[in-house]
Amino acid sequence: MTTFCIRVWLIITFLLFSVNYVISQNSSTAYWEPEVALNYKLTPLLKQHFSLTNRNYTYRDNKAQLDIRQIEIAHFSSLAIDPNKSIGLGIQYRFREAFENTKENELRLTQQFNIIKQTTSARFGNRFRIEQRIQPSKTVHRFRYRFAIDIPLKGLKMDIGEPYLVATTESLISIGKSEKPMYDQRLTSQIGWSISQNLKAQLGIQFRMENYTEHTEHVFLFLNSLVISI
Repeated sequence: MTTFCIRVWLIITFLLFSVNYVISQNSSTAYWEPEVALNYKLTPLLKQHFSLTNRNYTYRDNKAQLDIRQIEIAHFSSLAIDPNKSIGLGIQYRFREAFENTKENELRLTQQFNIIKQTTSARFGNRFRIEQRIQPSKTVHRFRYRFAIDIPLKGLKMDIGEPYLVATTESLISIGKSEKPMYDQRLTSQIGWSISQNLKAQLGIQFRMENYTEHTEHVFLFLNSLVISI
């Protein structure tokens, strides 16, 4: 348990220091991203996930602001192939033209393979994703790998009414026709609360280094979400 906590708090410390670094860079942008999600279990093996997400600019061009960047709706289905492995398919639509007329809306298709490992007091996850980001002018193929750990902040298991911590690191590569590959790295830390058996709330931060082999952009997101399970 001590080792888990040390690793998690090192990630949090890094993210907090990243706030000052991001704001000080000319190539930095900050967002606020609220989300509402619904999880529905069709069978013991098949799960459905629906979400509505809104991303807003909070810092851009060296000044604070609050402007809508995009709205996304998404659906994801996952099928357990054994107690620790699952496969999934997803579809997402991003509305962006209505808020920035120089940008395009996007249809995104996702294929996923997920592996989890449960210990007495922690859960580890390895997630592999392939995505097709389809816009009117281009299609980009993206490959993603995410490592995640979530642990209770009180006791040895996640109980109703108690907080928990989720920390992830994710590497991404995007490939498109007549474009150079783009490499991204993301670090995320969120604190969650199991409000009831069917309701969770999460609050956290994410730091992104986008296109870091060419012209690095630093992105910082404030995240908050409400997850309903039925």
